[in-house]
Amino acid sequence: MVTCYLKYVIDPYKLNEFEEYGKMWIRLVNKLGGTHQGYFLPHEGTNNIAYALFTFPSLAAYEEYRVKMALDAECQEAYKFAEETKCILSYERSFMRPIFE
Repeated sequence: MVTCYLKYVIDPYKLNEFEEYGKMWIRLVNKLGGTHQGYFLPHEGTNNIAYALFTFPSLAAYEEYRVKMALDAECQEAYKFAEETKCILSYERSFMRPIFE
């Protein structure tokens, strides 16, 4: 199992747009074979940092998702929405594996 951990720097004045973007991707990741753990938006403290976590059975399964995502019209619309609204200023992507015991 591998979890993709995304740290976003967002425009704090476009939080509603970023939330809409996140809701798009939760459904899309689940549709394309992953398990989305959600987006985590600023509440107290720093107002321009958000996170997202989603999991795939393996890194190979994540790579398959990336191929499907590139061909999916809804995914392309989600990217276009973020580009047009400029709600995301930058992001970092890391992959982690959980330890349960």
